[in-house]
Amino acid sequence: MRSPLSGIRVRTAARALGAAATAAVTLVLVSVVGPAAHADTPEIPVFTDGYGLTRVADATEVRSATDFTITVTTPQLSGRHRIRVFLPSGYAADPGKRWPVAYFLHGGGGTVDDAAAAPALHSDSMITVVPDAGLKGWYADWRMQNTALGAANWETFHLQQVVPFIDANLRTVPDRAHRAVVGLSMGGYGALHYAEARPDLFGQVASLSGGIDFGMAEIRGAVLATELNLTGAWCAVSTSGTGQCTGYGAYVDSDAIFGSPYPIFNADHVWNEVNPAATANLARLAGTGVTLYTGNQGPIDVFTEAASKTVDARLGALGIPTRFVDYGNGSTLSPTCDGAHNYGCWAPAFADYVPRLAAAFATAG
Repeated sequence: MRSPLSGIRVRTAARALGAAATAAVTLVLVSVVGPAAHADTPEIPVFTDGYGLTRVADATEVRSATDFTITVTTPQLSGRHRIRVFLPSGYAADPGKRWPVAYFLHGGGGTVDDAAAAPALHSDSMITVVPDAGLKGWYADWRMQNTALGAANWETFHLQQVVPFIDANLRTVPDRAHRAVVGLSMGGYGALHYAEARPDLFGQVASLSGGIDFGMAEIRGAVLATELNLTGAWCAVSTSGTGQCTGYGAYVDSDAIFGSPYPIFNADHVWNEVNPAATANLARLAGTGVTLYTGNQGPIDVFTEAASKTVDARLGALGIPTRFVDYGNGSTLSPTCDGAHNYGCWAPAFADYVPRLAAAFATAG
């Protein structure tokens, strides 16, 4: 099947791709199911509503005291949305300690539970927060808010609501030097875009197999494929292994997220404005630690490699240091990695990256 962009194979596209202030002092641990809970029920931090987020009290999932998911509602998005949290094992034992935070952004067709496929993300050196991004949210405030999916202001949700909500409810170190944004595929785009849009929030960014160059028709084709719910091989192989990607939800207009993708009379101006590979946007990463990972095998990472090379070269021209790991066919990364678009590569990439991120946090003091 062909993408709406002439000559683009959709299946080869790179994807995924006031009251609150009181929470700052609410640092005691309480049981999620209340004081009458069984003694064996794990205890997690209490979360107080704020920043436009309202917790759904009966929808919390507790796997352990350091791995749980809360569910929230917000006027910025239709429906309920999950936020998974990994706490360091020493979080409860040292109530005076504050922790750096890594925000993990999942890929298209994925969920917050994909993070479990990369065990390194559950680190004893930092808090990891995994916010829902929808099956095809693309980390954007959509141009169209009247689609079958309703309100879809994902960027506002993440940057103006989730980040301050987490800082208010958990013992974080709430500054850019101790906050990172990392993601893969669609989330790789989101991570680089968010780091550029809000350099005041994030001091570290990592993109794995990211759709990070909207100047490439193949990357734009990936976005269009998700809007039109056109699944293909790149959808099926990009899941965490916890289930097959069954699609991207309801069909929406091909202009719904970023407007027209066609470079005619500046119709695609939004795509150009948010393009992570645009030199003006990359210049905003001065002083930010930037890491890129990609393979070059299969019908997807051949394009994420090209996008990552472009970003790396442009950052170099700007004098901004980058750590770029092109693991090719995967043989230099891990026996589980075939160089393609899957967690067999992303899990060991995170195993390589997270200790480096922890060291960067430690250096920041």
